[in-house]
Amino acid sequence: MTAHVLKPHTVFGDHKVTTAEIADDVSAHHADHPRLRAILRVIGNCGVQTRHFTRPLGSPTVSGTADVGERARVAFTDALDMAERAATTALDSAGLTARDIDAIVTTHTTSWAVPNLDINLVTRLGLRPDLRRIALTSVACPGGTQALTRAADLLAARPGSKVLVVASEVLSSIYHHSDTTIESMIYKALFGDGASAAIVTDTPLGPGLAIEDTFEFVLADSLERQRGRIAMDGIHFDSTKQVLAAVTDVMPHLLEWLGPRQLDYAVIHPGSPRIIADTATALHLDEHAARHSTDTLTHEGNLGGVSILRVLERTHADPPEDGAHGAAIAFGPGFATAAVRCRWRS
Repeated sequence: MTAHVLKPHTVFGDHKVTTAEIADDVSAHHADHPRLRAILRVIGNCGVQTRHFTRPLGSPTVSGTADVGERARVAFTDALDMAERAATTALDSAGLTARDIDAIVTTHTTSWAVPNLDINLVTRLGLRPDLRRIALTSVACPGGTQALTRAADLLAARPGSKVLVVASEVLSSIYHHSDTTIESMIYKALFGDGASAAIVTDTPLGPGLAIEDTFEFVLADSLERQRGRIAMDGIHFDSTKQVLAAVTDVMPHLLEWLGPRQLDYAVIHPGSPRIIADTATALHLDEHAARHSTDTLTHEGNLGGVSILRVLERTHADPPEDGAHGAAIAFGPGFATAAVRCRWRS
């Protein structure tokens, strides 16, 4: 059974924020930081020019001092609104109604909410009450790829189904001036807000990825490399310097799974310029092959679990040849990897 992924549709937060504005905000809040000059240099080199936040940079839940409760409430409210808009567009584009959907897979990490996106979208979209649901709530950056994997699993179990995949993240809610490490300063400039949705079926309804196999891998003894942390002022995202080598450490396992065939293209998670470059190099692909990931990082930042769907959406605008062999690959906390091996159907 092959799972076919239609073109994703992405929406962004309403407020475009430049890297220069973030650098000014960091300078204003950390004028006495002993490494401010180095921080501003790495912010300028993070590969992001603009990103979108659901709230203005100076809001209490972004650069302000809102507590964990307010940040969680605002983040989930905004994530749900964006998710509804993205899902509605994906359904309309596919010529489907909400009642046509047999299953939904959601991914959302940037706030705690019960019920989560999946159940809220049943009401918001008018989905059938008896549809299958999978809610991924702490996957973070690999979320979009892992959601596609779960969609393929659902199709294998129930052929003929139509699965709605929705990812939504409000990463501006983990922007904290109480975090002062170099790594945390980079994340202030790296992350953006958005949501994306796609329809997955076992019969192609249009051009897109045809998933042939899936891969999930957790790197041994890597829990501390990237992780979330909850405090009174909200969710924080921490990492160690070891995370810089994580992609390299994963690659032998990923390449063994991919096998000897040379890939024609790759949909790479735009976690950072180094993640894109290291992954493309390991796959023997050049900068041109990674352009959709680089463009996403430059103009929208790292969107967490939404990112891989956004890169795939960009791929539709300048697609590979029909039948081209490729892969979609994302990395994130754990240190975890999710990937799908696929062909392009035009």
